[in-house]
Amino acid sequence: MTADDRITAMHGAGGELMDRFLRDHILTAFTAKSAGRIGLDALDDGATVNLPTGGELVVTTDSHVVNPIFFPGGDIGRLAAAGTLNDLAVMGARPVALTLGLILEEGFPLVDLNRIIHSIAATLDEVGVPLIAGDTKVMGKGELDKIAINTTGVGTTAHAVSDAAISPGDIVIVTGTIGDHGMALLACREEFHLETTLESDVAPIWPLIERALAVGGIKAMKDPTRGGLAAVLNEMASKSGATIEIEESNIPIRDPVHGLASLLGISPLAVANEGKAVIVVAADAADAVLAALRAHPLGENAAIIGTVTAAYPGKVVLATAVGGRRFLEPPLGDPVPRIC
Repeated sequence: MTADDRITAMHGAGGELMDRFLRDHILTAFTAKSAGRIGLDALDDGATVNLPTGGELVVTTDSHVVNPIFFPGGDIGRLAAAGTLNDLAVMGARPVALTLGLILEEGFPLVDLNRIIHSIAATLDEVGVPLIAGDTKVMGKGELDKIAINTTGVGTTAHAVSDAAISPGDIVIVTGTIGDHGMALLACREEFHLETTLESDVAPIWPLIERALAVGGIKAMKDPTRGGLAAVLNEMASKSGATIEIEESNIPIRDPVHGLASLLGISPLAVANEGKAVIVVAADAADAVLAALRAHPLGENAAIIGTVTAAYPGKVVLATAVGGRRFLEPPLGDPVPRIC
């Protein structure tokens, strides 16, 4: 058995390699038809189930192994809750319930567990979502790195939003500064010993997304977690067959993120966020959606960053700050491992 026959960290890093892995080794085993309009094979943020009373149930699940488990701006508990709630939100679904699975290493401090549980509860309270089921397992000392959390979220919507229903003429909006989560985690890891004011942007974004949906004109949405903005834009372009053209100078990035990314040779466009969304809207609704986003604290830095065209089907084109143009390729994986 060669190295190519084994799982690597990149297979779970949210980039092009993970996408190929899922299609080649996971999806091929499941041939049952979808229970709704958006199924497993779409590799969206969740899937839909048609409700007999009308509308759609949206279901999503995620597991979290972030390192460190406590970081500037949040912890693994807030990340687990917000991350799953956000996957529902960007499909246009109002979150209605969450489940919680805990896998704990023997010897894990109860004081840390209590802190994490209260963080989950506080995050759910922000959007009025109850915890309805859960499970706990304990593994032996050294068999697990402290804690892993699985969450499943359920939401409802009249018509779920996909991540691919875009067409030429649409406008691309990002709801705030990018790269905050991944760079904040990287800065606080012991091997770097960096002093910075960076904090994770982890937050449940349903209150923000609800405002945008109320305006109308939403074509597609996705939250730029693993693989960051570059991964999300390429996924949207690839699935739709359209071209996304963005202006680098219009992308909101905090100066500390820029500085740290430059120091480490990492593109902030490929670094994860946990409290932002990429929204593609019809051109005639773009200004109104942008205004609605900026009126909420989570969207005060929202910006129009580009347009959808038909110039290079399935590609993302970046107009650089120095005046050039190049294809923005999808990352193989997130350059910051274990960020969610």
